[in-house]
Amino acid sequence: GVYGYDPDLPLEWEIRLIGNDPIKKFFWLVIYGVMYIGRGLAQQKQLTRWELYNWAWTIVCDVALYYVCGPRGMLYLLLSVFLGFGLHPGAAHFIQEHYTFRDGQETYSYYGSGNYFWLNIGYHNEHHDFPLVPWTKLPEVKRVAAEYYDHLAFHTSWCAVLYMFITSSVLAPQSRVVRSLDAHRYARKNLKVPSADEAKGLASVKSEFALRMKKAAEMSMEKVRAQRIIGAQ
Repeated sequence: GVYGYDPDLPLEWEIRLIGNDPIKKFFWLVIYGVMYIGRGLAQQKQLTRWELYNWAWTIVCDVALYYVCGPRGMLYLLLSVFLGFGLHPGAAHFIQEHYTFRDGQETYSYYGSGNYFWLNIGYHNEHHDFPLVPWTKLPEVKRVAAEYYDHLAFHTSWCAVLYMFITSSVLAPQSRVVRSLDAHRYARKNLKVPSADEAKGLASVKSEFALRMKKAAEMSMEKVRAQRIIGAQ
């Protein structure tokens, strides 16, 4: 995740408040949808054109629903969002995708029956590697490139994901790989899948990139700490 940019990254006050308490983690998951929306609003990101279109269409549909179904229709949608983002098995993909169940692996796929109902959303590594491939073809990506995915850790049960997150002593809201926006932009600009010849010189590039990421992350964290100190004064 990108610090200060991704709304699925817990805020620091969430991390301090929830800690690794199973009961607090349980209720944190219950209100996950509320927190997701709250983080997005707190980041104050400028809406894109398509997001504005989405807002307009959503408002039109809500007004039409209220006209046809009244308050009960709106209450149904609100409860659906609340329950669908909470402890619902389908909502476990928010935890499954990027929480570090194994050290050194940032992204995880889910290969279970839920993919039949949630449009293959579990094929997350495959989606990251080929974001333009439609959801219907993601299982085919896994099949034809099995040597790149079979050695990675993956999940087969969303219910197990929720249970492990709540009960595990090594999983908590802070169990994420986080990078600064500068490091993210550098990687998007300079890194690509190398050819066989280019791969030979990859070691030096990886070393330089790791150093740049470390420095960028340290600078970003120091900037945040300095702003907090100034704000406290």
